[in-house]
Amino acid sequence: MTPRGRGVPSPAFVLHRYDWSETSLILDLFTRDQGRVTVAAKGAKRPYSQLRPVLLPFQRIQVSMSRPKSDEPADVLTLRGAEWAGGAPMLGGAALFSGFYLNELMMKLLARGDAHPVLFDAYTATLPALAAEHDTLTQAALRAFEIVLLRETGLLPQLDALTVTQQPLQAERHYVLRPEVGIALHAQGDGSLSGALLQQMQQALDEGDLRSLQIACAQGLAGLKTSLRQTLHYHLGSARLRTRDVMIASQQLMERPPAAPTESEPAP
Repeated sequence: MTPRGRGVPSPAFVLHRYDWSETSLILDLFTRDQGRVTVAAKGAKRPYSQLRPVLLPFQRIQVSMSRPKSDEPADVLTLRGAEWAGGAPMLGGAALFSGFYLNELMMKLLARGDAHPVLFDAYTATLPALAAEHDTLTQAALRAFEIVLLRETGLLPQLDALTVTQQPLQAERHYVLRPEVGIALHAQGDGSLSGALLQQMQQALDEGDLRSLQIACAQGLAGLKTSLRQTLHYHLGSARLRTRDVMIASQQLMERPPAAPTESEPAP
């Protein structure tokens, strides 16, 4: 249990923020030591608050928290302090959508107070790949993080064996990840993954090697994107994510041809 006084500083990221009052915020934080926690940041919106420039998404911070007073909600901690702890540059453009996508996944799949240090480290290492703005690197990093997230939440089957029979995969054959049955032989449709690739991914997971997992994901992006999206939507109970809807709407807006000028509005 978090002590009543100022706690030991903990590494954290801001996942989401809500207005609480004219001067304060409610934050969902992803901490390395306590997992996802909700905190009240009193006075954080004041112009001269030291918290205001620190409580930003995708920036690693050190936070100290305490238990609330008896007249406040017991599941909301009080933020006592926060300092920038360095890390990746601020995300911009398309990378912002990717970052908010990861945050939305964690908001929906992680229970409060359940620590996931492996996932925290994976998130920390994934952000620089998003900032690099290299499509293959970004997509591989996203798929690798999704895999780690599913494994950390107990939703990922063993990747190097058939889920139903537990028979080892054959490197030269092709398989598919199905939300309802796990790893199965590929018959038809999208999402085909080679046995060799799945074995490589499982080895990287067992060794805790995120870089090797990203390299493996880069070799099978098309099949992984289909399989992981189906798996995530199955466990989320939703066909779409808010972040993806916003991204699609933004892309459509940018691709829309400019309107023809009216008679009273000459063309530039």
